Formats: sequence, structure tokens, C-alpha cells
Amino acid sequence: MRLHRNLTYAVIDSIRDVFNDDMYAGKAVEQALRRDKRWGSRDRKFVAETIYDIIRWKRLYAEIAEVNEPFTRPNLWRLFSVWCVLRGIELPDWSQIEPTPTRRIKGRFDELSKIRKFKESIPDWIDELGVKELGEKVWTKEIAALNIQAEVILRTNTLKTTKEALQAKLLEEGIETVTLPKHPDAIKLVERANVFKTDAFKMGWFEVQDASSQLVAAYLDVEPGMKVVDTCAGAGGKTLHLSALMQNKGQLIAMDIYESKLRKLKVRAKRGGIHNVTLKTIDSTKPIKKLHDKADRVLIDAPCSGLGVLRRNPDSKWKLQPEFLDNIRKTQQEILCSYSKMVKPGGKLVYATCSVLPSENQDQVKQFLATNDEFKFVSDKKILSSQSGYDGFYMALLERKK
Repeated sequence: MRLHRNLTYAVIDSIRDVFNDDMYAGKAVEQALRRDKRWGSRDRKFVAETIYDIIRWKRLYAEIAEVNEPFTRPNLWRLFSVWCVLRGIELPDWSQIEPTPTRRIKGRFDELSKIRKFKESIPDWIDELGVKELGEKVWTKEIAALNIQAEVILRTNTLKTTKEALQAKLLEEGIETVTLPKHPDAIKLVERANVFKTDAFKMGWFEVQDASSQLVAAYLDVEPGMKVVDTCAGAGGKTLHLSALMQNKGQLIAMDIYESKLRKLKVRAKRGGIHNVTLKTIDSTKPIKKLHDKADRVLIDAPCSGLGVLRRNPDSKWKLQPEFLDNIRKTQQEILCSYSKMVKPGGKLVYATCSVLPSENQDQVKQFLATNDEFKFVSDKKILSSQSGYDGFYMALLERKK
């Protein structure tokens, strides 16, 4: 593989933005891919995947390169050189690239690969927390799985098409897919591709959504004609799925504290041909109180650490702090206690997170049930990435007693 200067500079600038300026990885990649419209698909793939790769393995590469944050420009080039050596890519004779001790780099890699916090490139405190909550054996497998690049999974918009028709349409556009057992509306790309440029996307035939995430809406057990509330809707991935499961019938209320996210949901809903969704910003307690005892179903896709989705958000492990986790657990319980009041007697509630930590999941449900005897536990699902091959998720189904 031959390195090209303009592509490499885009990578260096992007990892600087993420590591030194706290930019989100997705934003950095998006910005990098706009640098040159002449880049082909292979060039764009190199830039995006290299940025994510170096972000994912930052601690390991920094330890091998013997550099510390904040990274200077020469330090960023050292990180890049380590990446090249470990992938067998020949380093060009550029002034930015210092003489690189290939044998020493490989030797240090072998040494550090015996220590989990370096091998899996995670902060000490997250490693200790994972062991504490999941146990040594399970955590070792889970963090390894969470470092594998996420595959591209699509959810068929059944309001507009079928899974088979979607596969055929994408194949016409040069994108091969396969179906997933136990995920009725999901298909997986055989090779990564920019699906957002396809006619199928423009026609609203699918949404990009991980297989584990696709299980949440179905777990809520909705039916056409119901009154359903998605309380932490965000940009609406699960809202759109709920609408499809409701066959566009009934009332679906999507709520969030961020109006900007709901605006994105509005665009997605229009593309998907969805018209049973009402958007409401939670700017006070009034929108919640107005819905007390009114909803047949309530989804609480609670804010969380996001440790279950590190495969697609590797930068979050560097941004996450212990105090955030302490605060988010309190927020989760407050949301659960407040939003559950919207469920009418006999109605159902799903509490879900994209975390693998019991303290954000089972423990929150137990605490809630201990102080809210109007609800009873029905069932839950604990999805580990190491077992499913997809994102880590948790969902619990609760029912309000009649």
C-alpha cells in the first residue's frame, strides 16, 4: 500500500482535532471527507477507517510511541508511524516521518498486548469498572468485542418496502447485503459503502440502525392505534421503528430535551413516509404532566455511558469521566421515576440503555421497583457485544398494575 500525502494530512489533522480539541470523531471524519471532492471511494475509506483506528487504539499507540497528550504535531506523526508499522505499511521518505525503529515497535506491541488496559486501549478506571461490574472473564471478552469495527446494519422501513425488495434495490446499486437471524427487518452490508447516496435511502426505504438497537422498539409490544410515547427520542431511530410497527396508525409522541435533535427526526420521518408522530420538546415539567396516566406504552431510551456502543464511538472512552457516570446514574433514576407516570394502568414501559454496566441497567430497574409498587417486572434482555456480535444493550419491560 502506497501512502498519499493529502490523505495522510487529512488523517493527522483529524486526530489532532479529536485528541487535542475534543472534537467528536464522527464530526472530524465528516470534516475530513469534505476536504477534496476528487477523492474516490478507496481514498475516503482510507481516511475514515484510519482516523477511527488511531482513535480506537490511542493508548496503545501512545505507549509504544512514548508520547503524551496534548500531542504535538511530531507526536501525531509518531502515532501514525506506529499504525503503519503494525499494519505492515511501508513508510515513505517524508520530512515529517522520523527514523522509525520497526523492530522495537513490534517488540513493544508484543509486550503490551499481555496487559489488558494497553491491549484493548482503555483508561485504567474503565478497565477497573468493567471488572468490578461484569467480572474479569466477561469483561475481558466484552472489551475485546467492543474494539472490533462495527458493521453497517440497515433497518428496512416496512411502511414503504419489504426486506427482499430493499436487498434487490441495493444490489442494483452495487451494494450486496445479507439477512440477520432473529432480526426480522435487518440486513447487513457485505462490504462497507456510503449508503446515504443510494436511491433506496433517498426514497426512505431504510434507516441505518444496529441490530441490537432494532430489538428495543419491538420489545415495547406496540400495536396499531395505541398511544405511545418515546421519551428520549433524540434524532428518532427508535421512534421511526415504532411507527413502522404501529403501521403508521395511532398516536406516537416523540419527546426530547433537545429541540435540534427533534428537527432531525422531523426530516427523517418525512423521508420515511411517517405521519403519526408528534414532536414535543421537554422544556419544563408540563409536557410530562399533561401525559400522566395517558400512554398505552412508554419507551425510556435513557441517557447513559454509551459503553455498549464503543465499536462505533471509540472516542467516547477518552471523553467519558467517572463523575459523568455518577451523575448519569442519578439522572437515569430521576427520568425513570418521572416519565413512568405517563403509563396508564395496564400499560407497559421499556427502560433501555446502550450500556453493558449492571449499575445503569438491572440495578436501576431494581431501585425503581423497590420504590414504585404500581409497577411489576415482566422481563429483560442483556445484550453483550461479545455474545451477539453487535452493540451492547439492555432493555427491561415493566407493566403498570391495573
